[in-house]
Amino acid sequence: MIFDNQLEIQRLETAENLRKMGVNPYPHFLRRDMDIAKFRLKFAHIINTEDKKAEGQYVSLAGRIKLIRDAGKAIFANIEDENGNLQIYFSNKTLDSEWFKVVKKNIEVGDIIYVRGYAFVTRTGEFSMHVSELNLASKAISPLPEKFHGLVDIETRYRQRYLDLIMNPEVRSDFKKRSIIISTIRRFIEEKGFLEVETPMMHPIAGGANAKPFVTFHNALGVNRYLRIAPELYLKRLIVGGFEAVYDMNRNFRNEGMDLTHNPEFTSIEFYWAYHTYHDLMGLTEELFNVLIDKLDLPKVIEFDGMQVDFSKPFARLNYKKALVEVGGLDPQIIEDKDKILAKLKADGFEANAKLDLGHLQAELFDNYVEEKLIDPTFIIDYPISISPLSRRSDKNPEIAERFELFIAGRELANGFNELNDPVDQYNRFAAQIEAKNAGDDEAHEMDEDYVRALGYAMPPTAGEGIGIDRLVMLLTNKKSIRDVVLFPAMRPLKSEIKENEK
Repeated sequence: MIFDNQLEIQRLETAENLRKMGVNPYPHFLRRDMDIAKFRLKFAHIINTEDKKAEGQYVSLAGRIKLIRDAGKAIFANIEDENGNLQIYFSNKTLDSEWFKVVKKNIEVGDIIYVRGYAFVTRTGEFSMHVSELNLASKAISPLPEKFHGLVDIETRYRQRYLDLIMNPEVRSDFKKRSIIISTIRRFIEEKGFLEVETPMMHPIAGGANAKPFVTFHNALGVNRYLRIAPELYLKRLIVGGFEAVYDMNRNFRNEGMDLTHNPEFTSIEFYWAYHTYHDLMGLTEELFNVLIDKLDLPKVIEFDGMQVDFSKPFARLNYKKALVEVGGLDPQIIEDKDKILAKLKADGFEANAKLDLGHLQAELFDNYVEEKLIDPTFIIDYPISISPLSRRSDKNPEIAERFELFIAGRELANGFNELNDPVDQYNRFAAQIEAKNAGDDEAHEMDEDYVRALGYAMPPTAGEGIGIDRLVMLLTNKKSIRDVVLFPAMRPLKSEIKENEK
């Protein structure tokens, strides 16, 4: 039995005793009139009245008991719902005296109750409800953590998110902000003319980004399928098909390590815009951030992980190689020489694969010397073509991709580029990716012949972008770990779970 500690056994007995008395510990159809926040708002005026009460104006509420103070013939308790908490008062005079005895003996912290009464202010000035009717709505078998220490253990908070939400209202607030952020993005981008679409979660070929996929097996077809690492190639197929502005906001899956900024499943939005350029996307992205800052009522200079991030000025735009020199402090002669890059990385204690081409080695320099220094919003533009297999080549320099990434507080939040729509060039890029995979880059793209075939029917000039929603929420709620903004993050299995799986 799951509920096997002494306190849980006692509560199971309490629930059974209630049943024997004819009281269902899990009734239904107890309808409340409003939530606690609305109750407070509706009757806030009594604080300034002479008698300090709204006697006769009866309202029903429901909430979880967070605290009980037993004064003998009277009881004060605190109840909490999604939007607020409230002190309630009842006694052997406000309730039927026999029912009061039942309540006093059987109702405990953690239980969810239904109450009906009127608003009043206690002698100590506490806005409260004077309860004339009380019913059990749901009996809690597992006791809540002790109030004064609360729930602070990180492992428990993430594994038992429901308990985290019960004990820490600020966590509920953060996830409400996440919902607001997502709905604001949807509204913003749809007002710009984008159409939301759904693309497959299981792909025959792992593509759309450089990452390791999760692999599953489709029994009926007898083939492997890959959980999507990105929706990009399917969204661009839709652009070929005639849609001119589409987006998909949903989960992606990458079979990689977990840390403060990585979870194996994560949320992103990808959007593609025909007859626009990556410069248009940068302007759109900057506008979106300003809308989000205003919607969340945040200051123009926000704090994140001890850093001050300034949104009051236009986002900086900096060339990739210039960033290596001006931000990374690297010698310009080093960044164009593979041997010198490898020597520099080795001298500073960084590992790099000597088989990587110049573009990938420059990416190693960027990751180690530049990224964490980009605090204020900065678009890094014009990346090496070899690390941008789906981006359009620059007409001025074919070794450069017309691409940007947005960095804020030392982290990448968005990636966008002018899309490669030349099918022959795309085929050759995929072929180069296969060579890179053979050279040791196990995150390189697979060949996707159907996508090349789609480009053969002509894709209009298009710009596309992806934004990591989880990292965006982390930034705007000042959370250092992605687990704080994902309701149910991936966790290492407990020993008991491992043993169960081995059976």
